[in-house]
Amino acid sequence: MRYWRVPLDAEKVKIPRGEIHLIINRCKGCEFCVEFCPRDVLVMSKDYNVKGYHYPEVAVPDQCVNCDLCQVICPDFAIFCLPQDAEAKSDEEVKDGEG
Repeated sequence: MRYWRVPLDAEKVKIPRGEIHLIINRCKGCEFCVEFCPRDVLVMSKDYNVKGYHYPEVAVPDQCVNCDLCQVICPDFAIFCLPQDAEAKSDEEVKDGEG
């Protein structure tokens, strides 16, 4: 997307990134997460889970902006998203605590 001008704080704004986690065997294949993802991160898999349903897969992990819409709309609580920055910080804190 091109803007007609660059915002004054463009270099200060950091786009949030998320990591999507799926509980494959809990999914019933309703496709709500795929349909309502604003960045088209998810696609339906050709494989089946234990229940016999197609489940979603992460197609473009770098496009996830951690909006949590997939988590909110899933009726089976089979998907959740964690911010990438929080995971990196927690790993660093663990390393600092060890030494």
